[in-house]
Amino acid sequence: MNKAAVASGQAAAGIVLPPLPDDLRKQEAHAPVLEGEPLIAILARERQALDRANARQERSVKFYDDLTSRYGTRR
Repeated sequence: MNKAAVASGQAAAGIVLPPLPDDLRKQEAHAPVLEGEPLIAILARERQALDRANARQERSVKFYDDLTSRYGTRR
């Protein structure tokens, strides 16, 4: 009976999720375009920005996957 009461209380309390890491809320800016600069240099910086954004998105997915593995699947 005690186990049932504990389970009922935990279910009623809900789940406290960890906070989303601040890094995962960040938006990646486009590479700055400087007048007279070669286009290849601008493209290289833009690709670096895209790599950072993709890495952040991958961390978001891993964070979510970790939550679902700990607390259950989406409903």
